[in-house]
Parts: sequence; structure tokens; C-alpha cells
Amino acid sequence: MDLTLLYRGPLASCDYDCPYCPFAKRRDSPETLRADRAALERFTGWAAGQAGDRLRILFTPWGEGLVRSWYRRAMVELSRLPHVERVAIQTNLSCRTSWLDEADLGTLALWCTYHPGQTPYDRFLGKALDLAARGVRFSVGVVGLPEHHGEALRLRAALPDHVYLWVNAAEGHTYTDAEAAAWTGIDPLFPYSRHPHRSAGLPCRTGASVVSVDGAGTVRRCHFVPAELGNLYDGSYRAALRPRACPLAVCDCHIGYVHLETLPLYDVFAGGVLERIPAGRPWTTGA
Repeated sequence: MDLTLLYRGPLASCDYDCPYCPFAKRRDSPETLRADRAALERFTGWAAGQAGDRLRILFTPWGEGLVRSWYRRAMVELSRLPHVERVAIQTNLSCRTSWLDEADLGTLALWCTYHPGQTPYDRFLGKALDLAARGVRFSVGVVGLPEHHGEALRLRAALPDHVYLWVNAAEGHTYTDAEAAAWTGIDPLFPYSRHPHRSAGLPCRTGASVVSVDGAGTVRRCHFVPAELGNLYDGSYRAALRPRACPLAVCDCHIGYVHLETLPLYDVFAGGVLERIPAGRPWTTGA
């Protein structure tokens, strides 16, 4: 089986206080943290045992995972498995980076988000440059709020040319054509994020070659469709995997619409779908 898994366990705590995030500065109880650790270790153990499959794994925690030792350890362990093609995680990059010395950087990748106002610019840039120096595969992004535009320009100018800087349309924000053009000047792929994508009745890879998994092992087609396909650990999900149309009216999150078959994003991000890195360098002259 060739399968992409989006894993999201119980963890919901974050060390940042972003005004556009409902989980900002949320604290998990010790019981929740223990449950999250146990769930992640169970998932990692399951993945290690699937030597006959080809796996790609993206961790999409509600909170910040890499400040927790068990997420760093899972990333390292999974990166070393020959049947894991890619393991990536969404992160604010507030963690230390020395743990990456133990990982297989041919497999591991990071999806990093810069949150102006939550961390000093120089600190974030320093960590991004450290990743580049280590040879880590990573992308960097920002939320496309007006007050972030100057910081995004500054960051784009400071990052190495090979590092992609993506821009997410801010939830609930409507962009004029002039505003959209300004963001597209930083991220040529911003038009894909600007408007929600119509998805009702359209073919999507989720539920066939892409699934969402929670801490209990419940498998769903994606994070946004609640219907269950079965359980990862008893194997019941496998019989439910098949091509299917999207039941939702629209899809407005990159980790969802990137899998729509009506969009060309598997070609745009060939080899970098999970970590949000386009093939080639569409953001540089002559790419």
C-alpha cells in the first residue's frame, strides 16, 4: 500500500499567543500530555511495523509539537525507516534544532510558520538559516495579514533562494486585487490560497491514498470530514479506501485542497506535497 497519513493527536497546547489561532497559549493537562505521548508512540510503532507499505507522514498538531521530546524522537525514528518516504511536521520553529543531527535528512522535512509579534524576527531567521546550513528540507510561511506584509518581504529577502516562502490567506479576510498582487509578489502560488476552492462532488485523493488519523487510531478521509473509515490499528480502514468525491461545499485549507484532483498541485508540489515545497523554484527569477 502507498499511503499518506496526516496525524493529529490530543496535543493542543502552544507556546505562542497568535490572535488568529483558537489554540494560542492553551495549556494541556499532565494527563493530556501523557495521553498524547502514548498515542504518538503507538502510532510510531504501527508505522515501524508496516515494512510492506510505502508511507508518507505529516504531523499536523493543534499545538506546537517539537517543543515536546516525543515528537522530536518520533520524527527521528520515522526518518530512519526505509519504507517511510517522507516525515514532516508543521511547526513554529520555537524548539532547539540540535536534535536534527540524529535524523535522516533525506526523509525528514519541516513546514515552518513565522508568526510576527510572537518571536523576534532575528531569532526566527537565525533558526531558519541554521536549518539551511544543516541541509534540512523546509519551507517557511506567514499568514497574509496586512501588518505582516513588511515582515514577509524582509524575510523573503533574507532567506536563501532555495527556501520557499508561502503565504496563507487569513481566515475571514477578503483581498482586493491590489492586495492579492502584493502577496503574490512574495509567493507566486498565493492565488491558490486567496479563495476557498469549490469541492462538492469533485474527486479528491483523500479517502483513497491519503487519510487522517487521530490519537485513538480513528481513520477519516481528512481532517475536515468527520465520517469514520475505520481504525488504523485493527486494519479495518483498509477495506474502506477507495476513490470518492468530496462531500463538502468548499475546501479552504492547504492540507485539504492540495489533494483535490481538479487542482494541479500534485504537479506543482511534486516531491514536496507534505512539506509544502514546490518543484522547481517558481519564486525566483528564471525558475
